[in-house]
Amino acid sequence: MALGTTGESSTMTHEEDDAIAQCVLDTVAGRIPVIVGSGSNSTQTAIAKSKQYAQMGADGLLVVTPYYNKANDTGMIRHFESVADAVDIPITLYNIPGRTGCALAPKVVDRLSRHPNIGSIKEASGDIGYVAKIARYVSDGFALISGNDNMIVPLMSLGGTGVISVFANICPAICKDITNSWLTGDVERAKRLQLDYLTLIDALFIEVNPIPIKEAMNMLDMDVGGCRMPLCEMAEENRAKLRQAMEVLSCASR
Repeated sequence: MALGTTGESSTMTHEEDDAIAQCVLDTVAGRIPVIVGSGSNSTQTAIAKSKQYAQMGADGLLVVTPYYNKANDTGMIRHFESVADAVDIPITLYNIPGRTGCALAPKVVDRLSRHPNIGSIKEASGDIGYVAKIARYVSDGFALISGNDNMIVPLMSLGGTGVISVFANICPAICKDITNSWLTGDVERAKRLQLDYLTLIDALFIEVNPIPIKEAMNMLDMDVGGCRMPLCEMAEENRAKLRQAMEVLSCASR
């Protein structure tokens, strides 16, 4: 996944977006699928960016709800269908109302799930009741993906297939183990890992993402630097809580 929230795409120029996408695609070199974030509150911009990344070789696109504009249901449908019609690679709907101020109504998800070029939804509302409503539309052609690390197992219990994760930036093996354990039928292991790492996951969201995950990565000597303004360094008391959570739960398997 390139150009997501954790990558601070909201503070990058279009030229930087293109450079990051190209760097990731060149580095991966086809070894695994790459999803690139191409969403915008402007439909025209989302279409242009989607076409650009498709031409670069992206395998899929992540398209967020049109924030700030807060379109009605018809506008949401037209927005996503216009993007999906413009490219020949699958798009993932991104529902994160806490960030965008708007959400995809279940009936809108139902409609969009039938589009041949809309293959999944990244669901990050944190509302398990909402998840249950849209889980009815999961099919061979439409997948449900968790956008919240603290709800991987609950969402998968309703038909989800995995997670687009923040936590995986420091504990990828554990994150993979949670999802694979569920998918292979080891429900108890999946549940145990979800609960064992919940304290660390919660600490990674003690302040707005990606402030804590960048702090955590720097603590692990990954040297990812700080955040772009208006985001800044963590409050000292929160940094101490994050460090304590990381000391209790080992991330040596990263």
